[in-house]
Amino acid sequence: MTKYYVRGRELIIQTYSHENTHVPWVPFAGIHAGRLKGYTASEILQDKAKFLECLLEVKKTYYPDGMPVIFDLQVEAEILGCNLRWSDKAPPMVIDHPCSEEMIVLEKIPERHEGRLPIIIEVMKSLKKEIGTQVALFGLVCGPLTLASHLRGTNFYIDLITNPQYAVGMLAYTSQVTKVMSEYYIEAGMDIIAVVDPVVSQISPTMFNEFLSNDFSDIFSHIKSQDVYSSFFVCGDATKNLDSMCKTNPDSIFVDENIDMVHAYDILSKHKIILGGNIPLATTMLFGTQQDNMKYVVDLFEKIGKENLIIAPGCDMPYDTPVENVVGVIEAVQKPDLIRKSLENYHKEESNIVVELPNYHTLHKPLVEVFTIDSEVCAACGYMLETAVDVKKMFGEKIDLVEYKWVKQENIERAKRLNIQHLPCILINGEVKYSSIIPTKDKLFTEIEKYL
Repeated sequence: MTKYYVRGRELIIQTYSHENTHVPWVPFAGIHAGRLKGYTASEILQDKAKFLECLLEVKKTYYPDGMPVIFDLQVEAEILGCNLRWSDKAPPMVIDHPCSEEMIVLEKIPERHEGRLPIIIEVMKSLKKEIGTQVALFGLVCGPLTLASHLRGTNFYIDLITNPQYAVGMLAYTSQVTKVMSEYYIEAGMDIIAVVDPVVSQISPTMFNEFLSNDFSDIFSHIKSQDVYSSFFVCGDATKNLDSMCKTNPDSIFVDENIDMVHAYDILSKHKIILGGNIPLATTMLFGTQQDNMKYVVDLFEKIGKENLIIAPGCDMPYDTPVENVVGVIEAVQKPDLIRKSLENYHKEESNIVVELPNYHTLHKPLVEVFTIDSEVCAACGYMLETAVDVKKMFGEKIDLVEYKWVKQENIERAKRLNIQHLPCILINGEVKYSSIIPTKDKLFTEIEKYL
């Protein structure tokens, strides 16, 4: 790859000051960083030396203007009592919820010496010392709604309706945790604090405004008061909540492929907020060609221009993302005119994967299908699937349940045949019933009963 003079941290600061001359590039190489050096996700997230080694390799290989130090939304939950299941190619997954049986609000606040915080903070400080003048460093903290979901489980979505006073108390607590974690990461040298709350896409604007607006406003105000930039990361189709999210006053919002970037850009521009994203993780970065990745970037520039924009993956890159695909993104960001010309005659190849759908009209019992990005990686996907699993336990053998993960090519083709537009979603007998909204168990139970 042709070497290019990257402004790095300076360019990120210019962009956040609305003075950018080029579009910055921020690779979300969380667990994927381990692949660059041959380590598993669980190795790098628990070993300080391997963790730092892989992050330095990200800097060397991907020429980032900014980069997250860690993309793991379970750090806080683990300290607060959630048990985790570890994977080789995914971040750890919360497998139980300490507040699931009783409506209690914890009082514990994570301390610097607890859980994996000593490793993370030390790596942040080391990275700041080694490359902090060249690359803007993002510290990612778990947002209050996702953390409440970790602690309470899917019961929390029922609480928002039936126990609003408890829900307000829980969110006040988790927001305090978010602010304290932000302070730790700012002390360690982070330039931007990103509040990552994927589950925000799964609630209505009414619920966001009632339960979360004030908490997020307070969090972003707290971050900015310490002279660092703020960001709001969300996954899933959060289109309905974008305007409300903007009103909480983050400096930037990062979105994934479920959101139309042109529409998002129009909304964010009215609030003078930077837009980040949203290269599709599976269809483009994991399974696409280098040219597909290049084309996505230059097409995005054509649609919305280059001001107040940061190019990034839609979320944490899949572990097995081909390096050459990421390199294609870099080339397109750095030399868009040249790349656009080279792609003039390029057309994406059609998939030759053949998928057989069930005959939904002749099923002997209801079939519940949950389409996810990957329930082991995406919190919103995980809690939608958990709701379906809980309802399956209630019905037993009267219904069938299956998950289709977007990280498998045949499932992408299956979703195309079913005309699925957004993830995660729940289908019953081939009909989309819930798209980017987590139903309560009672609602899903009632909906399935109609098909018995």
